[in-house]
Amino acid sequence: MTVIALEQAVSAPMCTRTLADFGARVIKVENPKGGDFARDYDDVVIGQAAHFVWANRGKESVTLDLKTEDGLAILHRLLDRADVLVSNLAPGATARLGISPVDLADSHPGVIAVEIDGYGAGGPLSHKRAYDLLVQAESGTCAITGQAGAPAKPGPPVADISSGLYSAISILALLFSRDSRSRRGGGVNVSLFDTMTELMGYPLTYTQHSGIDQQPLGMSSPAVSPYGAFETADGQTVVLGTTNDREWQRLARDIIGRPDLADDARFATNSSRCEHRDVLNEAIGSWCATNDLADIQKVADEAGIGNSRYNLPSEVLVHPQLSERDRWRRVDTPAGPIDAILPPPIIDGFEFPMGAVPGLGQHTDAILAEFGFTGEEIAGLRRRGAIG
Repeated sequence: MTVIALEQAVSAPMCTRTLADFGARVIKVENPKGGDFARDYDDVVIGQAAHFVWANRGKESVTLDLKTEDGLAILHRLLDRADVLVSNLAPGATARLGISPVDLADSHPGVIAVEIDGYGAGGPLSHKRAYDLLVQAESGTCAITGQAGAPAKPGPPVADISSGLYSAISILALLFSRDSRSRRGGGVNVSLFDTMTELMGYPLTYTQHSGIDQQPLGMSSPAVSPYGAFETADGQTVVLGTTNDREWQRLARDIIGRPDLADDARFATNSSRCEHRDVLNEAIGSWCATNDLADIQKVADEAGIGNSRYNLPSEVLVHPQLSERDRWRRVDTPAGPIDAILPPPIIDGFEFPMGAVPGLGQHTDAILAEFGFTGEEIAGLRRRGAIG
């Protein structure tokens, strides 16, 4: 599969990186004047941006000025051999360039055209630019994150990442459904707002039927109790969670030694435990404060109660669950090799290629030559500013 990518930031790059991880050829078309602006977010990875090296491995970079006639003609030549076009440009940009899904249905009917945007077409916000934080706020995600009165954005760019993954799933579904006797393209639109309202499924459903806006509870959940983070005697933080009444009984009787709470009618069901979560949190917190993390986790594991350790990113980097399962691989970048975590799926007989992160325009000449341009033609295109 060959994918042409007109992409910036995270959402579309995450879509195409996912496809590249599974072996697709991804040709990333960038503006000669700086390229993907995520290249300049910071310079912490041997002089390169962390966002960019994370979301762009396994791709080839071609620099085209699509505002020139020559540059746009080259793009169409690339699309002649492509299976997919993925873009997340500003609203209306692909239509202005004549490469919208509607346009490609005529000019390149075999190409699956995927547009990732902020709010989808046909609504009062459809014209707006949209970034991860903006959409998380608009979709209500920030209202259920953080603490009551102190809303927060979830740390990872959830809207961008999830929209990219939904886009990749859609592409694979369309490819799989193609009739081999007559290849057909398809238009796909995935908006960050629609993605986040999908991820907000539980809180929206709860509010729809209860009329109650659930308040954020930090490292806990409004849906389940007891479930949260507690300080330990050795200065660590343990996270303990129950998901049903049986687990609650084991937690109360076998772990914190409080049969009185196990027998208390106020805590008989999850709904009633949520109503009285402060009482339970105080009891569990008092017990955790007198025990070390290792001891808490040992007894919780023996009782079949879910638990984890609160880790900083620096601690996750040296996590034995990653190192002992060989989850790190070397990835080449223009500035030198770096370590990267493998994608989540583990598939028998398949090894992720973990291809290199491209330099800006690194593959321009090679790809143009592959697509039939002579050295003289390439030099002329460069003189005219059509390529970088």
